[in-house]
Amino acid sequence: MNLPNFYVDDIIKRALAEDINYIDLATDYLLDDEEVSTANFIAKAEGVLCGIDCALRVFTLIDGDVKSEINIKDGGKVAKGDVIATVTGRTKSILKGERTALNILQHMSGIASETAKYVACCEGTNCSIAETRKTLPGLRALEKYAVTVGGGRNHRFNLSDGAMLKDNHIDAYGSLSNAVAALRHKVGHMVKIEVEVRNETELKEAIDCNADIIMLDNMSVEEMAHCVKVTNGMAVLEASGNITLENAAAVAHTGVDIISVGALTHSVKAFDISLRISK
Repeated sequence: MNLPNFYVDDIIKRALAEDINYIDLATDYLLDDEEVSTANFIAKAEGVLCGIDCALRVFTLIDGDVKSEINIKDGGKVAKGDVIATVTGRTKSILKGERTALNILQHMSGIASETAKYVACCEGTNCSIAETRKTLPGLRALEKYAVTVGGGRNHRFNLSDGAMLKDNHIDAYGSLSNAVAALRHKVGHMVKIEVEVRNETELKEAIDCNADIIMLDNMSVEEMAHCVKVTNGMAVLEASGNITLENAAAVAHTGVDIISVGALTHSVKAFDISLRISK
């Protein structure tokens, strides 16, 4: 997965406009325009790096003369004390971009690192880890990219990528089978239909109407294992709801195909990275 420059630049520009407005009071009044410094991005924890190119792009947009050198690329494992990258240029430019660059790098690395932990729970199975649409407004592509860097796979990017019938859709329409039939009549041949089920009765109904993907919502490990046997490969099974690092391995070993975890994006802890100017 590649992130288009125009998309990344738009995010960075909005973030810089929010942070700097029109003046950096401390930096602009204290430092000379031509003072030059070198600064290092330093890891303060162990994990998977993600977003270094985006972070360095911040300084390029502020000042085209800032130079950078990357020591660890996206997807690389970092340990506490590792120098991830170095930037050299006007001190003012480095200080003005510091917070925005770190916000991006820490957030994306946090997602990649957490995803890698979930992926490790699936070792020895055919199960994949995916995120959901529970992303921060405007940052979805960055966050979904970070999931792939951590070894996960992407769920749908938006409502146009696939038709997912959740409980509210089914309750509003009145019938799972009728809702699937109505959708199949209207959507194009490229569209897959996913149905959320809450029990075995709904599972069998989803199988009978040939749903492409069936989401097992908030089920116990035992219930999921039973649903895998009932489905017997007739649909892709996605497990979702109340899945944590503590139970992810057990869920993966039930035989489900996908585990989707909203916490990968909506509750992830920022990865600890600092930017230090060399004295």
